Amino acid sequence: MSEVRIAAEKRTSFGKGAARKIRRADKVPAVLYGHGIEPKHLTLPGHEVLLALRTPNVLIRLKGEGVDELALPKGVQRDPIKGFVEHVDLLLVKRGEKVTVEIPVTTVGDVQSDGMLDQQLVSIAVEAEATNIPTGVEVDVEGMEIGTAVTAGDLKLPEGTTLTADADAVVLHVINKQTESVAAEGEAAEGEAAEAAEGETAEAAAE
Repeated sequence: MSEVRIAAEKRTSFGKGAARKIRRADKVPAVLYGHGIEPKHLTLPGHEVLLALRTPNVLIRLKGEGVDELALPKGVQRDPIKGFVEHVDLLLVKRGEKVTVEIPVTTVGDVQSDGMLDQQLVSIAVEAEATNIPTGVEVDVEGMEIGTAVTAGDLKLPEGTTLTADADAVVLHVINKQTESVAAEGEAAEGEAAEAAEGETAEAAAE
């Protein structure tokens, strides 16, 4: 995994007012912690942070006056409406050390025509070397038959990566498309019946 270099400034002002001022300048408040160090309060350029966070488990090289560290994003707060980054928690990492992260699970191929893929987990917890975290794990579902299931333990992880999630956890399975359709119709009918019953109750109460 390549590093993304981001300029970091030490932050000396705190509180909501100071944070708002930082964001108005298109910057992001951040905290760097780990390895027993005192947390370092930093200010990072907003656009560069937004671009970096598009990559899962991105490795960030923080460079600035008194700062030259490698870090992984461990907590990101975003504005619920506009989506911009409001705050980032960064975990200090060293080359060669192992870290536990979530990596995405993606699929390729198509299951048999009478089946439908039901993916239970879109990410999986693994342990990997901090500077060599895989971008994800891929599952080939081409031609899978109804009833086929893939557990976490079945995943073919990249070399040097160890599963930390429950090996028996179901990642995905193939279900009967027709059965699913019938179940959906049944749920819709139940919902309509419940709405009708509520309407009758409301009418009775009004009388």
